[in-house]
Amino acid sequence: MKRKTALVTGASSGIGTEIAKELDSRGFRVILVARRTERLEELAEQLTDAVVMTADLSVREECMGLYHKTKLYSPAVVVNCAGFGAFGEFTSTDLGKELSMIDVNITAVHILTKLFLKDFVSKDRGYILNVSSSAGLMPAGPYMAAYYASKAYVTSLTSAVAEELREKGSRVYVGALCPGPVDTEFNDVAGVRFGLKGISARECARYGVNEMFRRKTVIVPTVTMKAAGFAQRLVPRKLAAAVTGSMQKKKN
Repeated sequence: MKRKTALVTGASSGIGTEIAKELDSRGFRVILVARRTERLEELAEQLTDAVVMTADLSVREECMGLYHKTKLYSPAVVVNCAGFGAFGEFTSTDLGKELSMIDVNITAVHILTKLFLKDFVSKDRGYILNVSSSAGLMPAGPYMAAYYASKAYVTSLTSAVAEELREKGSRVYVGALCPGPVDTEFNDVAGVRFGLKGISARECARYGVNEMFRRKTVIVPTVTMKAAGFAQRLVPRKLAAAVTGSMQKKKN
């Protein structure tokens, strides 16, 4: 039986690695995408059927090139997991790092979602899972301002596209995975440590993939983060931002 193909960006570590493993266990050929070729090759050796494609998704041309290369495999699932964060006051954080973060967290997700979605809509089938964050459900994130804003974009874009598809009766799925703290390399790259205990990347991936195939639009692992997301909607935006900022300071 011919295997269906899944594309996973950010597959060299953390949630991306575990999503790739989860999809492999479900019988998918997995296209692994990230900048670190060696990491991808190590992961590919652990999977049943994997294809390694190195790409720097902070470069628009490489996003376009990735689409054209992977289109030949006719992926049935696309997971946009590549992303990173940065911690600090907005006036002191590095502009270059933030612009690169915006390119990966927003522009790459936008490009790949749009291009693959057109293909999926024409066939009336396919799954796109954009890995956002619980940060994308909050009004603002002082001391991680650009990161929170980037994830708000991903969650908002995904929710809007999902509604457009629903209104036209499309069978194509688009959803956003919005986890809270997860034990990954994200902390080291962003320069933070979480106050709350994180779940494992494996637990996050399994839950996210399960809910994707159940066609949940906004996926929030753990009861704690679901409650936090609901609670912030009940307080004024300014207060919610102040509380979030206070919590962010404790991460440094």
